[in-house]
Amino acid sequence: MNTHNSTSNSDIIAPELRHVLSFDVEEYFQAEAATRAGVRREDWDSYASRLTPCVERILAMLDGHRQKATFFVLGHVARRQGEMVRCIAAAGHEIASHGMTHSMLGRLSPDEFRRELRDSRRLLEDLSGRPVIGYRAPTFSIVHETAWALDVLAEEGFRYDSSIFPIRHDRYGVPDAPRWMHRACGPGGGEIIELPPLTLHLPGMNLPAGGGGYFRLFPYWVTAAAIRKARATGQPAVIYLHPWELDAAQPVLPMGRVGRWRHRVNLKTTGAKLDRLLTDFHFTSAAAIIETHRTTQTARYDA
Repeated sequence: MNTHNSTSNSDIIAPELRHVLSFDVEEYFQAEAATRAGVRREDWDSYASRLTPCVERILAMLDGHRQKATFFVLGHVARRQGEMVRCIAAAGHEIASHGMTHSMLGRLSPDEFRRELRDSRRLLEDLSGRPVIGYRAPTFSIVHETAWALDVLAEEGFRYDSSIFPIRHDRYGVPDAPRWMHRACGPGGGEIIELPPLTLHLPGMNLPAGGGGYFRLFPYWVTAAAIRKARATGQPAVIYLHPWELDAAQPVLPMGRVGRWRHRVNLKTTGAKLDRLLTDFHFTSAAAIIETHRTTQTARYDA
């Protein structure tokens, strides 16, 4: 993929800077590490759900700190736990799409992806009673080979995407992508606002500091320093977590050593670190950010 950037002197003008806090709402056994360990989609219903208590804990924390967030909800979850989706929306948080089946986009054709978008949007809008304008691909899987997804998202009328991680990783990442909110143009000319997860720029690399396993692995100060650097330059930081990351008692899945470590490292400390994050910084939804911030940066993604 060739990424061509054009930037003015001020990438984003922020009248009152807040950051984006987001949650990918899926079960612990639906994570990509579980799929690679052999947990099949047809067996998902044989696993007991552990999601609702985690989401309820997150909602209570957000309410206690008077903060808002975006919840990227997996369609499979929404079909089975519609009341939980209604509760998230009723608390004033944004509902966005995480697809239907948690399939990395390299495993879907453009037509299959379009069907997942339509099915998940219809379901989530029926449950929340609000338009669904945002999307995040499972495992940040808009990469070199799947840039066509940007065109499909634009064609389907989505306002923003948060799937392109500007890092090097064995499963995902577009290292030369812009680090900040920008307008992403797909190979077919489709255009959509892109909200990349937060990174900390170091010589020769971008350190992933936006959440998930990185939030659990790195000391708290790494994420805090990255947010402060974003704030100092007028950029909204995008943070993400999964509700299952607050569940240290979840069953151990039959993963390999690396996969198990990635999935389970420091699960016991996630809740306390999230509470500290909510104390130290101000957050809102992705939808609110794209309404209150203007980006003048554009990147074209060509396969």
